[in-house]
Amino acid sequence: MLPDLIDLNTLRSALADSATADATATQAAQARNGQLTKPPGALGRLEDLAIWYAGWRGDEKPRIAKPQVIVFAGNHGVTDQGVSAFPPEVTVQMVANFQHGGAAINQLAAEAGARMDVHALELDRPTADFTRAPAMSDAELLSALRIGWNAVDPEADLLVVGEMGIGNTTSAAAICHALFGGAAADWTGRGTGVDDAGLHLKTRVVADGVARHGGQTDDGLRVLAHLGGREIAAMAGAMAAARVLGIPVILDGFICCAAAACLQAIAPTALDHAIAGHQSAESGHAELLARLGKQPLLALNLRLGEGSGAALAISILKGAVACHSGMATFAEAGVAGAD
Repeated sequence: MLPDLIDLNTLRSALADSATADATATQAAQARNGQLTKPPGALGRLEDLAIWYAGWRGDEKPRIAKPQVIVFAGNHGVTDQGVSAFPPEVTVQMVANFQHGGAAINQLAAEAGARMDVHALELDRPTADFTRAPAMSDAELLSALRIGWNAVDPEADLLVVGEMGIGNTTSAAAICHALFGGAAADWTGRGTGVDDAGLHLKTRVVADGVARHGGQTDDGLRVLAHLGGREIAAMAGAMAAARVLGIPVILDGFICCAAAACLQAIAPTALDHAIAGHQSAESGHAELLARLGKQPLLALNLRLGEGSGAALAISILKGAVACHSGMATFAEAGVAGAD
């Protein structure tokens, strides 16, 4: 059962106290996998994915029937610094496109058989420019987290969260720089396609923002409040809710993984229920995935966001689970197995 997200400490406690994968179901799935009509290990990572999913669903022969894709949208005050190739108005226009079924994620969610929901978070009131002030107050952060927390369908059996928000690769880069250190350039990419001068400016903005809030980067929620965005916080809230509910998650690209990193900074096991759908073309994503300990399923040079790469990966996980649960064992098929 999902508790009410009363305050920020509720989320911290929920992540720390959440149950792990069902060991009995995991062991039963491993045993079943060893009896399926195939040579041992012949399905490669698909076997590991199916066993992982079975453990989180508490079912040695699971099915994926109710995947959910949620797209969160928010606007960022840091765009006043000129960090994006597109104006903030595009966020509003793209939300309308999502609602009318015209975006890439609409097509990919439909192909994966996923329910899709869209949540726009106060687009007429961008977060503060984090080079000048914290992006969000604690109250604003909690409000955004709650939207994500409550957006998850408890009946869903798989979750993908995506985003739309002009300026949010800048925010994500700042989050990673704050959490993991290194140079701002290590985490800052071209986002919507800024040129070399734009990339230089964006990198400086990331460095300035993290330097300004340097004393507030020892906690994932503090990092979210000072450097994040409403849609990034909402993604974190949704992923945290899924952790509590035992719903497996497929992570999307750089921005989604930055939100996930804030959860991992709160509790080391916060992302045990998550796999990486893909490695995006954003320059910092490969390193971020390594920091999260996640091996991507796909690498297609995507840099769209919206949850698009993760939505594509739903079909891979569905295939893994279908093979695991639907294949016959050697005994059932009357085929001689390996001794």
